[in-house]
Parts: sequence; C-alpha cells; structure tokens
Amino acid sequence: MPRLSADRRHRIRLRVNGRPREAEAEPRMLLTDLLRHELGLTGTHVGCEHGVCGACTIQIDGVPARACLTLAVQADGADIRTVESLEPAPGRLSVLQDAFRRHHALQCGFCTAGILMSLDHLLRRDPDPSEDDLREFLGGHLCRCTGYVPIIAAALDAAKGLREEQPDA
Repeated sequence: MPRLSADRRHRIRLRVNGRPREAEAEPRMLLTDLLRHELGLTGTHVGCEHGVCGACTIQIDGVPARACLTLAVQADGADIRTVESLEPAPGRLSVLQDAFRRHHALQCGFCTAGILMSLDHLLRRDPDPSEDDLREFLGGHLCRCTGYVPIIAAALDAAKGLREEQPDA
C-alpha cells in the first residue's frame, strides 16, 4: 500500500454489493464509516468498535471481516458485500433471512446483520454444517437478546432450504 498523506482525502474505488463505487476517505476513516456515511449502506452496524461483537461483519473479497477494524483505504480495489446484498430482489428475503424471521432469531436486530453475513459465508462453504460447527463459527458474535438457540435453529433450517434449492449434482 502506498504511503498516504494524512492531511487529505483519498479516492477509493471498490465494488460494493456487485456495483462499482467510488468515494473519498481520510486515511484514518474506518470502513464502517465509509459504508454508512459516504455510501448510505446503514445495514452494517457499529457496536464495540474493537472487533469483538461482530455487529460490523461484512465480506471482503468473499471472506468475513470486521469493518470496524478495517480502514476504508485498505478496501481500495476490493469486492465488498454487506447485509444489503442478501436481498434476492427488492422487498424479498433470502432463504437465510426468511429462516431468521420464521425462527424469531432476532429481537433488537443489532447483531443480526453481522451474523447473517458470517452465516452466508459459512453456508456457501459448507452447505450442511452441524450444530456444533455453527456454534463454533458464531463464537465471535455477541447477541444479548436471543440466547443463540433460535439463531442456530434458523441457520440449520436455512442450510436445509438452500440444499433443497440446489439441483442434484
């Protein structure tokens, strides 16, 4: 990464939810702030600002990452996916989002976006995770409302639904 001047904003080009985007950011601006305040994508939540709670989880080049620990300038040239990318069509829920709705896997909803982005990654990689796999994978997310039981149930249900959508290979 080239050395950046701290006294000016720098042009960033990235792909966000499948669309090319450009923005300007100071070197110290966090990716959460770029997404929320510069690009208007408010689904990514800011919780602890230390990478502990997982509320800010997005996908950078297909891998879950904490947007609160990533400088916006580090995302230059990256492919970013936020929770807004999960919607298959305007006004429709994805299989995963619908499973969360059916299982009441959210209450206040603050942690939900990050959990959905992590589960989206996991279910793409492992379409048939065990309950233990899910609990281990979600260990980096804090939810103060649900007790995790409905989240795990929703994830298992979504995995089943996604497998049923896939044609036999």
